[in-house]
Amino acid sequence: MILFPNAKINLGLRVTERRNDGFHSIETVFLPVDLVDVLEFYESDSNRNTIQITGLIPDNATENNLVLTAWKKVYEKFEIPHVTIHLHKNIPVGGGLGGGSSDAAFMLMGLNRLFHCNCSEQDLKEMSAAVGSDCPFFIENTSSIGTGRGEVLQSIDLPLKNYRILLVCPGIHISTKEAYSGIIPKADGKPLRDVIKMPIDTWKNTIKNDFESSVFLKYPLIQKIRQDMYDMGAVYASMTGSGSCVFGLFTEIKKTETDALFGKFFNKVVGVL
Repeated sequence: MILFPNAKINLGLRVTERRNDGFHSIETVFLPVDLVDVLEFYESDSNRNTIQITGLIPDNATENNLVLTAWKKVYEKFEIPHVTIHLHKNIPVGGGLGGGSSDAAFMLMGLNRLFHCNCSEQDLKEMSAAVGSDCPFFIENTSSIGTGRGEVLQSIDLPLKNYRILLVCPGIHISTKEAYSGIIPKADGKPLRDVIKMPIDTWKNTIKNDFESSVFLKYPLIQKIRQDMYDMGAVYASMTGSGSCVFGLFTEIKKTETDALFGKFFNKVVGVL
């Protein structure tokens, strides 16, 4: 079976409280974009899993890969066979694009189909939530407001099909622990679910990623990338997730400008799924 797990971006991200379980409650809008990994797997001839990872390979990729965690969740419930896996990474790792979560969610859905587990969408969401907070989003894989840890989802219709998205990833790795260490949760303020319904040209002044304040202080290059996008004519630009990738929404993107400003980084123009 061959699947194409896609990336996501966050349109705004509010951290509203620290929970008793050690996690944080957030409010964000997830948007799926057409930057994809390639995930191939099939039943193994041996009594063990094997995985090969190519492309943008992170440190400890084989040992820590979430597709293996996803397999384990299905195995614990259905005792499915072991599998041989090839994962080709096109989505930069550790940039806030959700590539690992997407790989895991697509693995769950693929195993469900391959081995006829007959899991419902809700079953898959529950299993994926145990793998990672972002994983349930990729089960539905449609523009959604995310609350709770990010696993409580409500679909939302956004008029973004005519926009192009420029992704720029400077290769700075920001761990989740590091990102949250600079956050002071705040429950006040206008809910993002209301602000996102305002005209897109108002988002620059009304929608914020709470991680940006502390991340920009430590990594001014990320703030510069965002400003460069605005200087290029972005309608809205932001860091996605806990960083370090930055995206901009454009009505028109000139490749000569992106090459001149961001050619030394991973930069790619993508569309909304």
